[in-house]
Amino acid sequence: MKIDIYQVDVFSSKPFGGNPAAVVPDARGLSNEDMQNIAREMNLSETVFMFPLDEESYEVRFFTPTHEVDLCGHGTIGAFYVLALKNYIPSIKNGIKEIYQNTKAGKLSVEIYFCDGKVNKILMEQAPPKDFGEVKYMEQLLECFNIGIDSLGIGDEYIKPTIISTGLKDIFLPINSKEILDNLEVDFNKLKEVSNVLEVIGVHAFYIPGANFTRVYTRNFAPAVGINEEAATGTSNGGLIYFLKSRGYLYGNEIISIQGEAMNRPSYIYCKIDEKDGGYSVKIGGKAKIVLDGIMYI
Repeated sequence: MKIDIYQVDVFSSKPFGGNPAAVVPDARGLSNEDMQNIAREMNLSETVFMFPLDEESYEVRFFTPTHEVDLCGHGTIGAFYVLALKNYIPSIKNGIKEIYQNTKAGKLSVEIYFCDGKVNKILMEQAPPKDFGEVKYMEQLLECFNIGIDSLGIGDEYIKPTIISTGLKDIFLPINSKEILDNLEVDFNKLKEVSNVLEVIGVHAFYIPGANFTRVYTRNFAPAVGINEEAATGTSNGGLIYFLKSRGYLYGNEIISIQGEAMNRPSYIYCKIDEKDGGYSVKIGGKAKIVLDGIMYI
């Protein structure tokens, strides 16, 4: 059996930036074992498998090298970028085409932005934000990063880490210095243990440069699912904009998360939040670049 497969750098318009993902645009006929084996072989943070349902919707499944996960932001952006660029989804001249993905986190919309018949960017809807409150086991969490409680906060304000999900549960760790963020020394074995105890995917550490900010600096660590550090995480940045907006730190509705600098793979994740039906609607997105186009034989 042979399958078409692509590798795409997501949240970057240039090769060797952003977060790489593998995409199988038509995964019909593949078993769960096949998909896990392909993800292990590609050895990227995510491999995405697309099952066309009709012209406007796909079933989508996401695999790390070791696990299936419910949702992946950069995997979604990369997958629909491939579908649009390779004409699995027909292009339009200008405007937005809305497609739906059925995931284990729910049915979510994906917006494909076209300009002069070419794909400009992809935005994806996140699952409705869920706030699971402040983190327990603070001492153990701080030990994972070799930092003290005085390293936490936004500006001069101490902020306790919180667990939030817009599809996947993460700990949001506010760091009050970019120098500290850039130089975190992570004990990945200990972080894996703490993540499993708290039943989270990982930790999204962030630094805000000042008032009226439009950019944040972020790092993401998820050893519990086989990813020590990730260059761009869509679901985590969706949770981050909700955290900032719901707690009054974000005055507008949009930010850009700059992630992956410590890995020499800079990523630019566009994040947008709106109030909707008494809650919040969160979207994340950006650009992508295909770097590998091939056939896998299994």
